[in-house]
Amino acid sequence: MFTFVHRMINHFPTHYEITRKDLMVKNVKRYRKELERDGNPLGERNEQGRYVHLDFIPVTFMLPADYNLLVEEFRKSPNSTWILKPAGKSQGVGIFLVNRLAQIKKWSRDSKTPFNPALVKDTYVISRYIDNPLLIGGKKFDLRIYVLVTSFRPLKVYLFKMGFCRFCTIKYDLNTQELDNMFVHLTNVSIQKRGAEYNSIHGGKWSMENLRLFLEGTRGRKVTDKLFSDINWLLVHSLKAVAPVMVSDRHCFECYGYDIIVDQNLKPWLIEVNASPSLSSTTANDRIMKQALIDNIIKVVLPPDGIPDVHWNKVPPSENLTDFELLLDEEIAAQLENARDRGQASNLPRWR
Repeated sequence: MFTFVHRMINHFPTHYEITRKDLMVKNVKRYRKELERDGNPLGERNEQGRYVHLDFIPVTFMLPADYNLLVEEFRKSPNSTWILKPAGKSQGVGIFLVNRLAQIKKWSRDSKTPFNPALVKDTYVISRYIDNPLLIGGKKFDLRIYVLVTSFRPLKVYLFKMGFCRFCTIKYDLNTQELDNMFVHLTNVSIQKRGAEYNSIHGGKWSMENLRLFLEGTRGRKVTDKLFSDINWLLVHSLKAVAPVMVSDRHCFECYGYDIIVDQNLKPWLIEVNASPSLSSTTANDRIMKQALIDNIIKVVLPPDGIPDVHWNKVPPSENLTDFELLLDEEIAAQLENARDRGQASNLPRWR
């Protein structure tokens, strides 16, 4: 019989610190401010007040708490479009776009006052809409990227190489008459598969490999490599932002589903992180990819003898990584740093 030491759980106790939209933004903002306060170069800002190295989430406010700040931002940019989402829901539920404050007042069901928190039953996040998304075939898409975390202290992060793109079924149009058309703006498969233009053969999906080939052919190898490097940077620092508030139980691991949008300048933006990304398949390629994901996760999180053990240092043999690649292992990083100080770095394994 297995004791508790031989059990593993596929969620960290406080995973919601990154998977709730409001907490994710709160933690990233706190992380940036702490780096800035400590004089860390990563906390540098430019002349416009934007973070030079950590500007990977859109301008975002919490409602109802930040309503006055939102009003001030609306006045600075009266022609901007914003996207409003419930903080704790998924699959596109309760999302809509606004470009006037009056629309938010109507949503709050009390147009007589600036905002009535008592009428809002849940926290919402409202973010500046990425209105210049990179389009392929005239359609908007986002990236679904799988990231495996086996420990938060020290942080151990692995990237699954077989992510994919999710396309809208209708060509992108920011015309105000199309703001309510979720088939234009939301890439969620749960929404798109209800549209008349949905193709069940390819499921509106592209492999990450196809995206890379397309970008290399249309934009060039150099900028494509930079985009994927920027995505890796985003993944690592979003996890570093929440690591201090995570309960890093040694019995736990987690596979997060990251949703990222790329704009026309090939800049990636973190939209949200899913704690239980869908493992159901809509196409044959989808099924193959997700079966590989599950199989690869098991190979990484279990020790070489295949028996769960919390005393294991969670450093899998390189052959067990298969379709995962190591993004960060703070334990190895610390060893490398110490070895460099002693002039012995060549004796340690390389990592990215």
